[in-house]
Amino acid sequence: MAKYGKWIGAGLGFVMGGPLGALFGLFMGSVFDNVDVKVASAPGSGNRTGRGDFMFSLTVLLTAIMKADGKMTRSELDYVKNFLRTNFGEEAAREALLMIKELRTKEIPLAEVCQQIRFNMDLSSRIQLLYYLFGVAQSDGSICPEEIRLIENIAFQLGIDNTNFNSVKAMFYDDLNSAYQTLGITSAATDEEVKKAYRKMAMENHPDKVGHLGEDIRKAAEEKFTLINTAYEKIKKQRGIN
Repeated sequence: MAKYGKWIGAGLGFVMGGPLGALFGLFMGSVFDNVDVKVASAPGSGNRTGRGDFMFSLTVLLTAIMKADGKMTRSELDYVKNFLRTNFGEEAAREALLMIKELRTKEIPLAEVCQQIRFNMDLSSRIQLLYYLFGVAQSDGSICPEEIRLIENIAFQLGIDNTNFNSVKAMFYDDLNSAYQTLGITSAATDEEVKKAYRKMAMENHPDKVGHLGEDIRKAAEEKFTLINTAYEKIKKQRGIN
């Protein structure tokens, strides 16, 4: 268990039950065959998501995306490893890749997994999951339409509405129209509506909302928050808003 301490050793709560719990059990059985494994578990905590729950949920969703085309190539694994190393560090990236390699042989009931995450994870954490999924999709330099459709399907099943989905997607493009989408509005919005949309997105995506998940996740949330601010400044400059 020690070699997975960075990824899942932070305590597990809701992922110990339901379809995620079943996958976790299959994973543990594969890695620790005939070994008595004690997992740090945590009781349910309402809408507060634990780091271990977040990390395992992310790992399962990443695996599902990589399995979607029926194969998992070396280049895909390298892209994911580089992404995870950048966001979580060398040791956590190594642990995650080992978990993905084990989980890729398992059947992942994606709809049921997403439903479990939806009803146990707060919205800000689910949006952060979505941000990571887009980050992985872009790690090879571009996001293909098939990846967008799959991530959109996951977002829908996670209970993330179109406004938030389009907002996160737009963060990975650099143009004025994407700036409007990042704020969840169109160019037809009034100046007052622009300001209101910015305040709403800034509140929903503030790094403090996911600070309890760990400093690395908070750092990624700060990057996302910066993209929201950048989009707002771009629109303000184009419109001449003070």
